[in-house]
Amino acid sequence: MRAIRGPCCHPMVVDVTLTVIVGYLVGSIPVANLLARRGGVDDLRLVGDRNPGFWNARENLGRRAAVPIFVGDLLKGVVGAGVGALLAGPGIWGLAYVGAGAAMIGHAFPVFAGFKGGRSILTFVGGALVFAPVPAAIAVALLLVTFAITRSFAVSARVGFFALPVVQLVVEGPYRTAATGVLMTFIGLRFLMATITMGVRPQS
Repeated sequence: MRAIRGPCCHPMVVDVTLTVIVGYLVGSIPVANLLARRGGVDDLRLVGDRNPGFWNARENLGRRAAVPIFVGDLLKGVVGAGVGALLAGPGIWGLAYVGAGAAMIGHAFPVFAGFKGGRSILTFVGGALVFAPVPAAIAVALLLVTFAITRSFAVSARVGFFALPVVQLVVEGPYRTAATGVLMTFIGLRFLMATITMGVRPQS
């Protein structure tokens, strides 16, 4: 008697489910706060711009202490997108975006930190290194050139970030660029949410 295979057992459904779960759980690891506590800050969500990420850690802990946070948040995206890419196999690029997106959602709404996380910028960048390596490398090169000229990381980071979809459109075409745009839109929404939250926060 032939076994009946339902939709839930379809290989693609399994791959997507595993990618989402792994990406979200990895993204949920509160790297910034775990490392910040070693530097004497219990919770980055209560100091500075209240964002548990690299920039706030740099402002409150110093550049050297913030470097591991930079690497950790970047690796979240690398792992999330990497799992998707490995499960999908060659020629199927969409699952890497799913993994990166899941890691970004995990970073923004971490199950291990009360669903109050960061804006997912570095996690997005880590994912881009996997799902769009050539455009990401060119964007990083533009970032470094801009930094060499301006000596401002804030300015150069913006140049690299917004150059990515432009370069990707030229190198990889509109479909992948549109998928990248979806992830970048999520970051924009996170900034909007942070602005609203700061605006309604009671003054102490």
